[in-house]
Parts: sequence; C-alpha cells; structure tokens
Amino acid sequence: MDSSTNSLDDVSADGSTDYPDRSSSLEVRLQAQEDEITLLKSSLADALRRIRMHDQLLPLLKQQLIAVNPSAARVLNSDGFTSGRKLSSSSANDGIYHAATAARVRRNSEKLANPERQRKRLDKKAASSANLLTRSPSLESRAKELIASAGSPGSRRGTYSQEQSIKMFIRGRPITMYVPSNIQNYDNLKMELPSERLELDWVYGYRGRDCRANLFFLPSGEAVYFIACVIVLYHIKNRTQRHYRKHTDSVRCLAVHPDNVRVASGQTAGVDKDGKPMQACVHIWDSATLVTLQQIGLGTFQRGVGMGSLAFSIADSGTFLCVIDDSNEHILSVWDCTKGTKHAEIKTTNEAVFAVDFNPSDSNNIITCGKSHVYFWTLSAGQFTKKQGIFGKYKKPKFIHCFVFSLTGDVLTGDSEGNILPWAKSAADTKTLGKGAKETYQIVRPIKAHEGSVFTLCTLKCGALLSGGGKDRKIIRWSADLAPERECEIPEKFGAVRTVAVVDDEGLLVGTTRNAILRGSFSDGFVAIVQGHLDEMWGLATHPSQSIFLTCSHDRQVCLWNTEEHNLDWCITLEEYGLCADFCPSGSVVSVGLSTGRWVVLDLVTKEVISESTDGNEQLSVMKYSPDGRFLAVGSHDNFIYIYSVTESGRRYSRFGRCNGHSSFITHLDWSKDGCYIVSNSGDYEILYWDIAGGCKLLRNRFESKDREWASFTCVLGFHVIGVWLEGSDGTDINALCRSHNEKVVAVADDFCKVHLFQYPCPKPKAPSYKYEGHGSHVTNVCFTHNDSHLLSIGGKDTCILQWKVTGGGVGESRETLASTSSTSTSSPEPPAS
Repeated sequence: MDSSTNSLDDVSADGSTDYPDRSSSLEVRLQAQEDEITLLKSSLADALRRIRMHDQLLPLLKQQLIAVNPSAARVLNSDGFTSGRKLSSSSANDGIYHAATAARVRRNSEKLANPERQRKRLDKKAASSANLLTRSPSLESRAKELIASAGSPGSRRGTYSQEQSIKMFIRGRPITMYVPSNIQNYDNLKMELPSERLELDWVYGYRGRDCRANLFFLPSGEAVYFIACVIVLYHIKNRTQRHYRKHTDSVRCLAVHPDNVRVASGQTAGVDKDGKPMQACVHIWDSATLVTLQQIGLGTFQRGVGMGSLAFSIADSGTFLCVIDDSNEHILSVWDCTKGTKHAEIKTTNEAVFAVDFNPSDSNNIITCGKSHVYFWTLSAGQFTKKQGIFGKYKKPKFIHCFVFSLTGDVLTGDSEGNILPWAKSAADTKTLGKGAKETYQIVRPIKAHEGSVFTLCTLKCGALLSGGGKDRKIIRWSADLAPERECEIPEKFGAVRTVAVVDDEGLLVGTTRNAILRGSFSDGFVAIVQGHLDEMWGLATHPSQSIFLTCSHDRQVCLWNTEEHNLDWCITLEEYGLCADFCPSGSVVSVGLSTGRWVVLDLVTKEVISESTDGNEQLSVMKYSPDGRFLAVGSHDNFIYIYSVTESGRRYSRFGRCNGHSSFITHLDWSKDGCYIVSNSGDYEILYWDIAGGCKLLRNRFESKDREWASFTCVLGFHVIGVWLEGSDGTDINALCRSHNEKVVAVADDFCKVHLFQYPCPKPKAPSYKYEGHGSHVTNVCFTHNDSHLLSIGGKDTCILQWKVTGGGVGESRETLASTSSTSTSSPEPPAS
C-alpha cells in the first residue's frame, strides 16, 4: 500500500512539470515510425501477392489465347511474348486480330509481372486525386473474366467484366471493395441522415483516481460529480441521473456556490483533431435547470483549469470566483461572477497546486496548497501579497493535499505524512528578524491522524471535522478541539478515501481512489452506489438476449453491468488484462481475450473460468462466435485467426483450424449469417475473406464475396461503411463500429472523443451523420444491446461508459418500456457532419 499511495502522490505532483509534454511528443514520434513500418510491410505484402497472381494467371492467359485461335500458339515464345516471326498470311484479317490479341496478352502480362510499377501508378493516382475513392473495374475482375472466357474457344474476342469496384485510399494504399449486385447505379446513391437519434441515458463511473474535491451533495437530494466531459447529478433516493454536457473536454474540478444551486466547473484545454490547442473556460450553471449562466475566462487558462482549483467566495455570498490554471506558473486569478470580468491575477508557483479557497469571513484572503507549500494570499486594490506558511521545527511534508477553515477561522491542512496541521497567525519576531519583520503563519501543533496521506478534510456545521486517509482507508471524526471521536474503515477493494461529502447528520458520501462513490455512515458502514474501471478500456460485449453487457480493462477487471438497473452485477480480477470479449449465442458463457495470447471462458452465474486456452504469445484483439454458436474465432496480434469448434453450449472447445494470410495484426472480424465464412480487417488495412467450413481457406477471389450477408458488421473497412471515413484519414481515426441488429444504422467510435450515428449502409464518401460528445478520451468501442434499444460506448483513458438511448425511426416502439426514462440531458444531437 505504501507504493500505491506514493504513486498517487507522484501522479498528482507531475501535473506541473513538462514531462507530460515531452512524453506526448515522443509518443507521437514513435507512433509515426510504427505507422511507417506498418505501411512498408503492407506494401511489401501487396507486391508479393501481385507476383503470386502473375505466376498463377500467366499460364491461363496463354491457354485463353490459344483457345481463341490455335494458330496463335506459333507466335508465342516460351516466355509468353510474341516472337519476331510473321503471322500466317492465310487470312489478313485473322492475322491482324491475332496480333492484337497477342499484344493485349503481352500488356496484361507486363502489368502483372511488374507489380511495383503498378503500385506506383496507383499511389500516384491516389495522391493526385482529391477524392477518397475512385471507381474502376479492377485488374483482378478483368483477369477473372479473361480466365472464365477461356472455356469458350469459339469466342473471337475476350469479354471484360462490367462489374465495378470502389478503391478507397488510406495513407496512399488502395483498398478495393466490390459493388454488390443489388446496387444498379452507384453514382446515383444518396446518403441521408438516419431517422434514429441518440440520447444520453446513463453514465457509469466516477473520476476519483486523480482528482480532488469533486463530490458534493445538493439540497435537491442529488450527488454531483464528474467523469470524462459529463457532470452527473445523481438522485440518490430515486436512482436517476441528469447530465450537464456543455464541456468540450475532460472536466477537472467543481465548486458549489453558497446558494447551493449554482455550480462552477472547469475543464482541460485539450487539442482538436489537427493537434491545435483549444480554448478552456469555466462554466457557471444552474443545477436545477442545467442552463449555462456564464462562461468565465474563455481562452485565458493555459492548458485548462487545474484539479481542485475552483472556489466561490463565501463572505460576500459568492460574488467572486478564484481559479488556478494548469500552466507551469499556476496562475491564480479572481473573477467577478456578476460581470464575468477578471479582478486580479498572479503567478503562484512552479510546483503542483492541489487546492484553493477563500477565507469564509474575508474574501480578500485566499489560501493555496500543494507540493511542499502553503501560501496565504491577501488581495488589496487588485494586487496580491503572499505569505508562506512556516514549518519551523516540524518536518516539511512532501505534499499538502487539502485544507479547511475551522469555525474559529484557523486553517487546518492535511499532508502526505498523515498529519493534520493547524495554522495560526503569529506576531512578528522582531528580536530575530529585526524591526522590518512581519507577522507569519506557523503550525500550532501537529496531530497524527492517519497512516499514509490525508487526502481530504471536511468541516461539519457543529464544528466537528472529518478526515479521510489514504493508506489506512479510514474516515475519522474529530471534535472541535481535534480530539478523535469515531472512525470507520472502507473496504479495501474500493481503495483510499479521496473526498467526503456530508448528506445529513449521519449520512456521508465518500469518493475513492478506485473510482467508486460510497454511501453510508459510521454506524452502518458503506456500500457502493457508483463504480467504474480504473484504467483504459477496450473490451465490450452485449448479451444476445438480456439487458446486460460486459467490459474489460487494463486494470485486469472484468465487469458485468445491467442496462436496466444501471448497476454493476459482478466484477472479477484476472491475472492479465482483457482487451476483447464476446457472449456465446447460448447466453450462458462469455469469452474474454487477454493481453498475453491467453483467453478464458467465464460462466455468467458462477463467475468461474470453465475453459481456457492460449494462442500465440501476443495480445488478442477480437473474440467472435459464429451466429449458430458452432465456432469461435480468435483474432490475434500475431496476424492469425484461430478457429475453435464449440460444443456443450459454449463449455467445450477444440481447435478447428487457423486462418493464415494477413500481413499485420487482426483488428476486426465478422461471421456470415450462415456461419461458414469470415471477413477480417488488419492493421495494414487489408480486407480478407475466409471459407471456414471449407477448412479455413483464404478466398483469393474477393469478388465472389460481394453479395454475402453478414451476421454482424464491426469491420471498419468494407463497402457498406465507406461513408464513415473522412478524407485524409490515417486508418486509425476510427477505432470501432457496430451495425444495429435491425441493420438500419451504424455507430462509430472515433479517435477524437466522438460517437457518430450513420445510416446503414453508407457506401459513399461524405455520408452525413449525427455526432455526440461526452467522452474525454478516444472512444475505443461501441455496441448495441440485443434489442437495439440502447447503444454502449466506452472511452480509453477516461474510464467512462456511456449508455445512449436510441430514439426515433420506429426504434423502441415495442421496447419503450424497457428503456430508462430516468435521465435528462441538456445536449441535443449536434448538426450532421459535413
């Protein structure tokens, strides 16, 4: 526990340094190099495939030429090219035709024999074209028709295919997709907005891991807290949520006005999709109506507002708001809330700052604390003066995490040594410092309160004090003279105490470092009312017939959630972290793919591992059952897809085969409706098709799969979802997509914190969509529930799960009663994307 506590402290302190910026820069450079290597590998694999195609097609082309006219065999040499001899003069017309035919064969042979020239030609075409797509008959389809015509020796001319293909270019690489037979005129297709919409229904999770003072209880009976870009107002008794959604990036701090109605919230600045910094501000809004009243300091706060760096003045009924930004100097500014103007500002320190607040009896006095410091600020005529707290003979702690004002006006701080330190103003020491000495703030007497850090302090109306500890996970109640009265310990699985909010005389709300909110009291103990993951999430799966879904995260936790009850059914911790999951169609088990190449099958009732296996030694990225439940496909980062036969309703597995053909790691795959075929995507933007029933064979003629129907559609590359890609996309901008079960819409998770809703199919570029905000990090996965009543989306670093209600378009007419009507949101669907 010592190491975990120290790591939390270090994470908090690192926010004031340049290391995150340097680290981000190095990560960007590393990613660019990895992308370049992937592209080079894909180009090499493409050239090798074309060479193999040449070797296979050249003999057939020669046979076809001979079949057209046997006399043409005499004019072909052993390499398949025309010799210098003249054609027979028995028929001039036939000779001219034979020469033309041989020349055409020679041109096709040269194209196939020089794949590098062909690739350069295509890359040049892609670079010169302003469009994402080009439409042309492919070389493969021409060769296919040429080969097929070899069976008609009486034919005088080779008939070329009139079937059209679409070429989509990503990072200069062409991706060929064939137009299905049911589309007669591709050019006249019109892309429209879907008739369905999304409404934010529920938010799972809480940001307690690295934030402070972000949990409050309002007179309305609601707990207010945040995660990602959403501020949640959760009514504890009614178990309903409302959401404030006007922030454009991750929320980092909260403050409640003395009237207990208005709320101030600050966010990080963030960057747009082009990497340009955006403007951060502080929102002041009405918690009753969710209406934004003011935006304070738009573009003023460099990098955004710091964690725990907001406070309303109390002595003048909330006239002023103090803010500390996240710049290196941590600039402290005071704003007039009625006018929205800046009153004063000053640079505080280059060290981390954790908390700021006004003296409740004097709005001209402000306290800040952080790494190894406590500062007492006095504001006069728009100018600040600073006095530093003197530790004197007492050990200076590494971090001052929090402070409060006692009823007598004294300042009490909690630090990383587990002490509560009372501070008082002392007279100037003229004997030691001379006549120019000024009064100082010094420690009265340290009180050992907790083992490990003191993360939070909270005063009660009666004058008592509550403190929350890190390592010991204790909440202690202290009398007005700082004598311990009562204590309790929260369960270890919830982590340390991050913040405490008072509900009533007995009830408390506790935010923890493991992203949970607990409700309880000293006498009754505490239970979780909000829970969430601790680290980046990628795995998401919905049950085939019930309103439940499963998530897995880098925190090694696998969690089962209920979309109707909005709670966590169960959670287990595995030895390695999970990255992907899928429910067996029987509905009794779920398989989870792990980071080491191992995968496990869990019983939903007992939570026990009933089967496990290992495929390779690299992470798994896809787990997908066939629609009839006979097979399980396991996609790996070792470029293979492993196929297992499934029996006993998902309780027994045996290796059936392996799909070998991708030149990069597997990213997505889907089964055909008959359960016999698979389509897969890879990290180098390949689309390959596989005949599983026929022995896991690669289908080299992709044209034959253009009309195949798929049981699901999660592959981000395919003809039916061309329209989800924007021009200039680098191939990683879309992390996941999911088609609804009724095949009307497709939801997309992108790398820019957005969830999109498109009409399905959307096979043309620039398809319009609805765009929804809420996540504060890249959206890693999306999935519809079994009846399409809801959509689930999960974030990466924001550890947030958003549950969206699907409305309109006839969706939910028979399932409206299943959908929760308990939440409201201020945000309406945004305008369609251009």
